[in-house]
Amino acid sequence: MTKTLNVGMVGYGFMARAHSNAWSKVSHFFDTGYRPVLKAVAARNTEKATAFAQQWGYESVESDWRRLIERADIDAIDICTPNDSHAEIAIAAAKAGKMVLCEKPLARTEAEGKPMVEAVEAAGVPNMVWYNYRRVPAVMLVKRMIDQGLLGHIYHYRAKFLQDWTISPDVPQGGAATWRLDVDSAGSGVTGDLLAHCLDTAIWLNGGIDSLTAMTETFVKQRKDAVTGAMRDVGIDDAAAVMTRFANGSLGTFESTRYARGHKAAYTLEINGENGSLAWDLHDLNRVAWFDHRTPGALRGWTSILVTDGEHPYLGKWWVPGLIIGYEHSFVHQVADFLEGLSNGKPAAPTFRDALETTRICDAIIASGRSGQWVDLAAGMTP
Repeated sequence: MTKTLNVGMVGYGFMARAHSNAWSKVSHFFDTGYRPVLKAVAARNTEKATAFAQQWGYESVESDWRRLIERADIDAIDICTPNDSHAEIAIAAAKAGKMVLCEKPLARTEAEGKPMVEAVEAAGVPNMVWYNYRRVPAVMLVKRMIDQGLLGHIYHYRAKFLQDWTISPDVPQGGAATWRLDVDSAGSGVTGDLLAHCLDTAIWLNGGIDSLTAMTETFVKQRKDAVTGAMRDVGIDDAAAVMTRFANGSLGTFESTRYARGHKAAYTLEINGENGSLAWDLHDLNRVAWFDHRTPGALRGWTSILVTDGEHPYLGKWWVPGLIIGYEHSFVHQVADFLEGLSNGKPAAPTFRDALETTRICDAIIASGRSGQWVDLAAGMTP
């Protein structure tokens, strides 16, 4: 018998749209034993929250997320708010016995994230952080190929996430639209916003990171406050370049910037092993590039795998082979895995505890960018 899961959304922005779409679509394609219901949305701006609720089919609106959590008819709280509010909402929701799903990053810092982990674990409530790129079928295929040992020993992992939307010094910081440029709201810049995605995928595919060193830079030192109009110092990182050593002995390089003119969301990764290499590009997200060195020399070369067949991860639930899917489907897959986890008792990763490790690595990048020193993560230490 299918169970109902009443969802309470906190926030109405870009990510709330992506999550709401996933909650509303998942039951049409995946049989998980649960049917999500868009029960209520909470936000301080009641007018915008009401418009959002009407567009997406939420049954009701709350002007305070605390009242949303208090409601007996809400099973799961989905947090789609700026980073500085994640901890307070998540901890309160866990203490109220609600399932908690949180947009990435988990928190602004590891210290802020630890009580969140403790809260959900003490309450025993299902929890998950929305690192959606794990659920792109092509990336999931990369994971499957690595786990099957097709690469052999891995030597290199490299990833980059490039954007260009903050190059103009006229872009403000703070407020509803540009809170990601405000260090108090975001915690960090490209490290927590973009590199966090790369790092989550990397430690999922290639294992833990033992040590790292980083360069970070803030190119525009002052920006206008979007609320007050006053000029304020900029505290976030505009760009980061990171070198890492993984626990498996491989070397990693990561780059992220919002100053790469011509790039809007250029996320790529490549992994090199003794038997071959794998590569993926968000701008061609349904393909995996595969080089198999074991192929006879005259036939050896890069192969482009179109990930649309029913035997590929998740694709058997969608269309016929050859018909591609998009960015929004990764969120549907994440909801499907979360609901499946409720049915089989196996938590869908990344849990809060999993995501705390990514935040710990982000902390180390910021610290190394300031000090210029290597950080020993294997020892559990960050400066």
